[in-house]
Amino acid sequence: MAQAPQRHRPAPRRPGLGGGQADAGRLPQPDPLHAQADLEALARELDRSYPGAAGSLREGLAETLTVNRLGVGGKLLQTLESTNPVESMIQIVRDHAGRVKRWSSGEMALRWAAAGMLAAEGPFRRVKGYQELPQLALALERATAEEPGLLDLPSAVGA
Repeated sequence: MAQAPQRHRPAPRRPGLGGGQADAGRLPQPDPLHAQADLEALARELDRSYPGAAGSLREGLAETLTVNRLGVGGKLLQTLESTNPVESMIQIVRDHAGRVKRWSSGEMALRWAAAGMLAAEGPFRRVKGYQELPQLALALERATAEEPGLLDLPSAVGA
């Protein structure tokens, strides 16, 4: 490979970005503290080339590791780490309300969004790892008992 012209040489692997598509969206460490350090290092690396992505990563860092901090594992962790179900539901809501041109009020928009979510319910499949949902519920109860208000939305969201 050293003899091939530069344009034909494979790009060097960039540290911290994983090994490819198989690693996309996967946290490198199951331990939340190590994963947080890895994600912060990734954000610093992204600062140079992709500052918007670095900012987005930092913005959602705490939420990204919530399921890890709660001790969720296995198939349920894989399901909760993915944004695919939410993105699918959003697309179905858009399709459902896409022809509405005259929104009379915010309440009408909420009704259409709710109707779209009910329409999205049909295509959803069973949650992978659903057997672990009782353990997640217990972990949430313990976390909120230890730190009341832990799961409350920030005041800026409610305002």
